[in-house]
Amino acid sequence: MNPSTLESKKQVVAKISESFKGSSSMVIVEYRGLTVADLSELRKSLKAVNASFNVYKNTLVQRASDELGHKDLDQYLSGSNAYVFSKDVVEGPKVLAKFAKKNENLVIKAGLVEGKVVDAAGVKAVATMPNREGLISMFLSCLQAPIRSFACTVKAVADSKN
Repeated sequence: MNPSTLESKKQVVAKISESFKGSSSMVIVEYRGLTVADLSELRKSLKAVNASFNVYKNTLVQRASDELGHKDLDQYLSGSNAYVFSKDVVEGPKVLAKFAKKNENLVIKAGLVEGKVVDAAGVKAVATMPNREGLISMFLSCLQAPIRSFACTVKAVADSKN
């Protein structure tokens, strides 16, 4: 193999490895049949949530994933794949699931969520979870509930004595 070609492939594998390390979730999708307009719309939606849509050769992604110890991904690395790397665990898969509902040509194959390989159903389950702000608000309401309940009880006792 030509040394310059080999060096360029090593650089791409290093870039893919950095994308794996810098993202909380990665989703493998099959994009065969999507128009350029559809892909542009999808890329724009993903960019809005700080996610990226990339097309790499499956063998290069396989090398990067094997280097990082994700050999379970190898079974999904065939066909016309694109890879969506997302900094937020939920936002990238959520955009993909929403887009896949209205366009059947986008097929979610599998993903990597916080270092664990999940199948298509797992990616769709992650997509249904609330985002970070939603989880924080749910947690705060759980913390507030006992105090609110106690305050309502005290108020009811005070009102009954009047």
